[in-house]
Amino acid sequence: MGEKIVIRGNEATAVAAKLCRPNVIPAYPITPSTLFPEKMSEFVADGELDAEFVPVESEHSAMSAAIGASAAGARVCTATASQGLELMHEMLFIAAGMRLPIVMAIGNRALSAPINIWCDHADTIAARDTGWMQFYAENNQEGMDLMINAFRIAEDKRVLTPGMVGIDAFVLTHTFEPVDVPAQSEVDDFLPKYNPEHVYLDPARPITIGSFGTPQYYMEFKYSQELGIQASSPVIDEVFADFEKRFGRKYAKITPFMADDADVLILAMGSMNGTARNAVKRLREEGKKVGVLKLTVYRPFPEEELKKLAGNAKVLAVLDRDISHGYGGAVYADASGVFVNEEKKPMLLNFIIGLGGRDVVIDDFRNIYDKCMAAVEKGGPEQRVQWVNVDFDACKGGA
Repeated sequence: MGEKIVIRGNEATAVAAKLCRPNVIPAYPITPSTLFPEKMSEFVADGELDAEFVPVESEHSAMSAAIGASAAGARVCTATASQGLELMHEMLFIAAGMRLPIVMAIGNRALSAPINIWCDHADTIAARDTGWMQFYAENNQEGMDLMINAFRIAEDKRVLTPGMVGIDAFVLTHTFEPVDVPAQSEVDDFLPKYNPEHVYLDPARPITIGSFGTPQYYMEFKYSQELGIQASSPVIDEVFADFEKRFGRKYAKITPFMADDADVLILAMGSMNGTARNAVKRLREEGKKVGVLKLTVYRPFPEEELKKLAGNAKVLAVLDRDISHGYGGAVYADASGVFVNEEKKPMLLNFIIGLGGRDVVIDDFRNIYDKCMAAVEKGGPEQRVQWVNVDFDACKGGA
């Protein structure tokens, strides 16, 4: 049996990683994810984890070392945040293109400029096209559980794709919460010892990995990579179901709350979901038909699940803790694409919220609901993209 302990979100992901018995942990510290490499180095130094901890000179080097170790057949994990993830950016494509099942914990943090160390999804959203699976945790328990699930999904022979687990900066990374920690034997049963499908880098059997891709072959490589991340979708369902059976905690790509008869559905990722559910409970007490769809798996994007859950709503309010400047939110763009050719679909509205650590509160959801219903009454929104809780007067003349 495991134990219940009170720990911060960063430590939860580190404890989860330790339970998964990685062989190599290359890392470079950056706020707000620094506690992950600190704890992993302690686990190795104290003899709690038999692994190589590799301190490097930058995040770019951390991912480079992760790629080399994974290509040699090791189970590999690391962590970063914000600017560190962007410094890794070119290497993320290489890790995915080489089909290396690296797992990375991310302390979701805003990107400069201006300098900001608080919660924002801009960092991982900027990496959405790199070919990595992306998971987003609502709380510290989910941070731990999703890390364990990510290793098994990434290493599945049908998938062989790296994955990142996002936990919101400070809201989760530095906040203490009670977490159920499974026993090592339980995780060992759930996650078998890593046995690479292919013979990786071995001097005795030399091969080429990441070779030069001419136009004659490049598209086939990319299509094969796409097949891998598409194949992860049913594997995620299988692994989540097995995790629930073993540990009693249920996960899904999208989790509905009071959604069956909702006129307005709120689609959100990360820690704001707890506040969203509390807001929905209050609105329901007032007779307002509103529900929540918690998006846990962003890549691969759960198209069929979203169609099934949101198709009957009048409005799908997509909340983005990111901004793709000149368009709107990234999650909104994905959700719009899901419904573009559907005859039965909700009105889609985009709400930019909580950037740079701005608090997301219950009144925000009340305002979102009111704006959605006003759009229904008028037959359409005044604005497709709306910013929540912004001092617009302070922005005048900013351009």
